[in-house]
Amino acid sequence: MNVTSKEQARKRTQMLVELRKQHDAQVKQAQERLKEQQTIRKTLQRAMQGAPRSVPQLAAITNLAAYEVLWHIAAMKKYGVVEEAGMDTGGEYYLYELSKEAKG
Repeated sequence: MNVTSKEQARKRTQMLVELRKQHDAQVKQAQERLKEQQTIRKTLQRAMQGAPRSVPQLAAITNLAAYEVLWHIAAMKKYGVVEEAGMDTGGEYYLYELSKEAKG
């Protein structure tokens, strides 16, 4: 490495240190949000272990708002954690269950 390359690397490192300092609050906030989402999804997974559940059932079991449950179920479905398991007895809501990969 020549002197110019070392100097550029040093400047880049210093710039990254400054950016981390400037955005520390946003990074911490994003990390906290991720932890909260993971906790909610684990709670939803536990609620689905016994039987397939609808969004309103999951909302009642977990004391979360139905829109929040739906948001998490949609994300979990997208990533293959849950799958549809038919309709409830009234035919109003889809039932969701853990996918085989998530169970196993």
